[in-house]
Formats: sequence, C-alpha cells, structure tokens
Amino acid sequence: MDDNDRSIVGFVTVGHAMVHTYELSIPILMTIWLLEFSTTAAVLGVSVAIGYGLFGVGALPAGLLVDRFGSRTLITACLAGMGLSFLALSLAPGVVGVTGALALWGATASVYHPAGLTLISNGVEERGRAFAYHGMAGNVGIAGGPLVTAVLLLRFDWRLVAVVLAVPALVAAALSLTADFDPTAAVEVSHDGGQRRTPTSPAEFVGETRRLFTFGFLLVFVIVAFNGLYYRGVLTFLPDLLGDFLTAAVGDVRPGFFDPDSPVAEEFDLAQYLYAGLLTVGIGGQYLGGRLTDAIEPDRGLIIMLTALTVVALLFLPAAQVGLWGLLIASFVLGFTIFAMQPLTQATIAKYSIPESRGLSFGYTYLAIFGIGALGAAVVGTVLTYASVSVMFVVLAGFSTIGGLLAVELVTRA
Repeated sequence: MDDNDRSIVGFVTVGHAMVHTYELSIPILMTIWLLEFSTTAAVLGVSVAIGYGLFGVGALPAGLLVDRFGSRTLITACLAGMGLSFLALSLAPGVVGVTGALALWGATASVYHPAGLTLISNGVEERGRAFAYHGMAGNVGIAGGPLVTAVLLLRFDWRLVAVVLAVPALVAAALSLTADFDPTAAVEVSHDGGQRRTPTSPAEFVGETRRLFTFGFLLVFVIVAFNGLYYRGVLTFLPDLLGDFLTAAVGDVRPGFFDPDSPVAEEFDLAQYLYAGLLTVGIGGQYLGGRLTDAIEPDRGLIIMLTALTVVALLFLPAAQVGLWGLLIASFVLGFTIFAMQPLTQATIAKYSIPESRGLSFGYTYLAIFGIGALGAAVVGTVLTYASVSVMFVVLAGFSTIGGLLAVELVTRA
C-alpha cells in the first residue's frame, strides 16, 4: 500500500471498530438497565430497537450525505455523535432518556458504513486488502465490545462505564481532523461545475436511483438482503442455541467464579465465551475474504461463500450433536465463513455501482443488509417458536441458497 492507502485504512479501521464496539456493548448494558429502572424486557426492547432501527434505516439518507459532503466529514461527525450519545446515556434518568441517547447513537452510527466503504472504494488502490483490514477491525469491535463492557461493569457503575466508552470516539473524532489523504485517488469521478453529482430534490433522487439500479445492481441488492437475513437470523439466536448445545455436550455450563447475584453474571457462561470465540475467528474470515477480492472477481467469490454458508447451515446441527469438538469446529467454521462474505460483498457493490454515487449505492445496500436483514431475526424466532432448531437451519440454508443462485445469475449476465 502507498501512503494514501495506509492513511485511509487507518482512518476507517478505527471508525469501524468503534461502531461495532458500541453496537455490541448495548445488550450488555441492558442487563443493568432492567434492574436500574425496574422496567420490563418488552419496554426496554422497544427502546433499544429504536436505536438499532435508525442504525439500519439511516444508511440510505447517510449515503446521500456522503456523496454531498464527503466521507471524511461524515465519519468525523459519526465518531463525535457516538461519543456524545454515550455521554448522554450516562446522564439518562430513565428509559425515556436511554431511548433518546440510543436514538442519537443509531442516527449517527448509520452514517459510518456508507461513508467508510465509499472512502475505501474510491480512495484505495489496494481495495481488497483494505476491505480485509477494515472488516477485521469491525470484528475486533464485535468481539471486544461486549467483553470490555462487561469487564468494566464488574468494577464500576454503569454510568461511569458509559463515560469511559464515550472517550475513545471523542478522541478519534478530534484526531480525524488531522488525517491527510485523497478520498478519490483510486477512481475517476465525474464532476459538474466542480461539484459532486448529488441529488438535491426528490426528482433528482429518483433519477439517480434509476441510474444506479441497473439490472446488475438490483441483483446485488437482493443478494445482500438474503445475506443479511442469514447473518442477523443466525447471530441473534446463536448464543442461546450454543448454551443448549453445550449443556447437551458437557452438562452444566454455568461458571462458579462469578457472584450469582451480579447483574452481568449471565453474560459470562461458557456459551458466551464460545460465541465470542466465533466472532473472533471472524477476523480471519474477513482477511481471507478481502484477499480473495484481489485474487478473483468478487461476484464469483460470492458464489463460493454463499455455497459454503449453505453447507455449514445444513451440517451445523449434525456436527453439534456429535459432541463438544464437533460443536467447536462447526461454530468456528460458521464464524469464519459468515464474516468472509463481507469484504466480497463490499467489493461486489463497488463493482456494480457508480463511483460518484457510491455513497448512495452503499446506502441502499446497507439498508438491505441491516434493514431487510433485520427480518431474519423475526423469521428465525418464529421458526424456533413453532417448529424446531433443525427447521431453523434449513431456513438459513434457504436464504444462502437463493442468494447463491442469484449470484450465479449475476456472474452469467456480467
């Protein structure tokens, strides 16, 4: 990588790790809020859902803002907004305050993926390697966020923990102002009178959307939506399932070295350790997926990974029923494969989109991944309620199979 590539990669990896650190710290803090505010899981669930919903839905308008104001400005605003939202969270007097703080977090965090991925796509020559490092940083946040938050909660009040969590984002926002790079070094971007070609009215937005949604990009949009259904569906319920599988394999999985009355004790059973390990293994998957984008066309890589996800879904339950080693192997293969998809997905989006409207393209596709994909949790929850675990894995295999068939169509038409 040259100096510009390294500067951009350093900038976006910090932002990506921060976003997912905060995203995954919220479920840990929920265990405290249930006791602190004497509320119900249903009420608190709605409160948290508002923040997560804005995180997904906000990606589309964020994409427009990226094309207008540039990635650097938006990522700096994202970091500052996330830090301020956790400062506000530390002052929340009740559930309403928590809801407002999380809504601020969701709205500001939604900016990151369109901004960061646009910056990599348009500014980095070694795009595949950049997607790999970027994804690895995200997994560090995904795996480390819950662990760091829970460890801090063992010693400190949750309000102080929220303040401590806010500090890195605020420092990163200040340092981002000194970052030096060319955000369009890797592409030729068309200009109209020296201005970015960005929709400024509903009619222009519709026109730009029509221009963006070629048949190829439409296929990509649907593919990533099915990948989002698989991703959110399996990761939402996997911690509970892993607990059941571990109990069947080795008996009681509750550790004895935590105070059973501690509100965070529930987060530290062996199933949670296994889940954290699965997410950590995803760091290696992100690296492999990123390097594959340099070795083969990313849309062909999607076929390989979606096929692998289908095989993993169909074999996970039989492997888990073999015993502890079968469960460990199946879990780590799942974690490796599901995160290896992400760099290939991002590179495919870049391949089938327009450089000057790349923020809008990532806005649409991350609306599909996090917005439509969120339905995966509802689908899987319904299947687990009215059917069985084996049926759930068949449904997941159906998601990846449909995505894989669409990827074959994409490659064939390309």
